[in-house]
Amino acid sequence: MWIITVYSKNSIKMFEYDTEKEARAKFERIQGCKILSEVIYFNDYCLVES
Repeated sequence: MWIITVYSKNSIKMFEYDTEKEARAKFERIQGCKILSEVIYFNDYCLVES
């Protein structure tokens, strides 16, 4: 999961995306102070050993 956090004068907004590609496309278009973060859970498929 990918999260964009946008800081404005009096608020903080967070937007959630399933893919990095989608999040980066939106990130480029958002104006202002912003942070792009990846959220990884311990039970995510990429962390499970085969």
